[in-house]
Amino acid sequence: MNLIIIDKPYVSDFLKNTLETFQFPVLHNEASKELLPINGINFIQANEVVQQMKSNPDSMVYTSSENSVGWIAENLGFSTLPEKVSIFKDKVKFRELLSKMYPDIFFKAVSLDELENLDVDALPMPFIIKPSVGFFSLGVFRVSDSKNWPGVRNKIRKEIDIVKDTYPREVVDTEKFIIEEIIEGDEYTIDAYFDSEGNPVVLGMMKHIFASAEDMSDRLYITSKQVILDNLQSFTNFLEELGKLVNLKNFPLHMEVRVNQEGNIVPIEVNPLRFGGWCTSAELTHYAYGFNPYQLLMENKYPDWQHILSTCTEDVFSIIILNNNTGYDANEIESFDYDKLLAQIERPLELRKVDARQFHIYGFLYSRTRLDNFGELERMLYSDLNAFIKLLP
Repeated sequence: MNLIIIDKPYVSDFLKNTLETFQFPVLHNEASKELLPINGINFIQANEVVQQMKSNPDSMVYTSSENSVGWIAENLGFSTLPEKVSIFKDKVKFRELLSKMYPDIFFKAVSLDELENLDVDALPMPFIIKPSVGFFSLGVFRVSDSKNWPGVRNKIRKEIDIVKDTYPREVVDTEKFIIEEIIEGDEYTIDAYFDSEGNPVVLGMMKHIFASAEDMSDRLYITSKQVILDNLQSFTNFLEELGKLVNLKNFPLHMEVRVNQEGNIVPIEVNPLRFGGWCTSAELTHYAYGFNPYQLLMENKYPDWQHILSTCTEDVFSIIILNNNTGYDANEIESFDYDKLLAQIERPLELRKVDARQFHIYGFLYSRTRLDNFGELERMLYSDLNAFIKLLP
C-alpha cells in the first residue's frame, strides 16, 4: 500500500484534486480532516495503516509536511522508515553519513548555548551556520569574518525567538546547530524517488537564484528546459550513489545540492518523504512540464523526459517566495498589496497568500517568464518588498 500523509501547515488545491481524482490512500488524522474535503478522499484509518505497513514495510510513504515525522517515528518504528528519515532530517547525521564520500568537508555540531562562547577564529572562514534540524532558510546565516560573528549570533537568537513556536521540533530544532564550510557553486533542488528496485527517478528540479554571495534566503527558484538538460543525467547518477549508501527503495525526497565549476555535485541536505515544502516544487513541475509528480510517484512511473523536453519552450517557470525582508516585524505591517505585486509580473500563474504574522512569509507567487524578460524576476529577487506593504498607523 502506497500512502500519503497530510499535515499542517498547508495543502495545495493541486494536491487535493490529485487525491480526489486518483483516490490514493490518505491517513485519516486531525490535519487531513481539517485540510481536506470531507467527501471524495480515500481515507485510511491509522490502525489499518499500521497493519498494512507491517505486512508490507517497504510501502511508499509520501508526506505533504515534515510535521508528520513524529507520527511516523511513533507508529512505524517496526520499519526502517524512521531510521532513514532521521539520517536525512538531522544535518549532523547526514554529514557524518556523507563523510565517506566527502572526507574533506568540514562540519561541527554546536548547541544554542555554545554559540555565546564559540571561538570562531578556530573555524574555517567563511562558514554556514544553521539549525541541525531546519526548514526553509530559517536560522541560516553565512559568516565571512570573525568581526561579523557577534551580529550574526544576535540575528540567530532573534530569528529563533520568532520561529520557535511556528513549527514542531521535528521540523525546526532551535537547540542544535551545524557549522559547515561554504560549498561553492550553483544551488539546485531535486524532487525524486527511489522505486521498488532502488532506481532513482527524477521528477523535477529547480535552480536556486541568490541575490549575492551573502544571501541565504529562499526568494527565487526557477526551472526550465535548460535547467533539466544541463543536470538530469549527472543528478540521476549522484542519486544512484546516495541510494546505495542508505539502501533506499520506495522513498521520495527533496534534495538540495551545489554544483561547482568542475561539475562536481556536493549535497547540502536531503528532506525525506516529501518534495518542496508547502506543496511548492511539485506544482511548479506541473506548470512547466505538464505532468503530475504525485501521480507518477504513487503509481511508480517515470516521466519521459526526452519527449517532455522536446515539446518545451525556452520560458522560465519560477516560484517567488515572499519572505518578510522589509525590515519590519509582521505585527507592524497592516497589509500587503498583492495586486500591485501581480501588476509587475508579465504572466503570473498562481498566487498563494500566507499569514505573515503566523508564518513569517507573505506568500508564494508562481510565474512564467520569457527568457528575454528575466529582469522581472531579478527585480523581485532584489526587492525588500517595502513597495508592497502598508504600515500600521
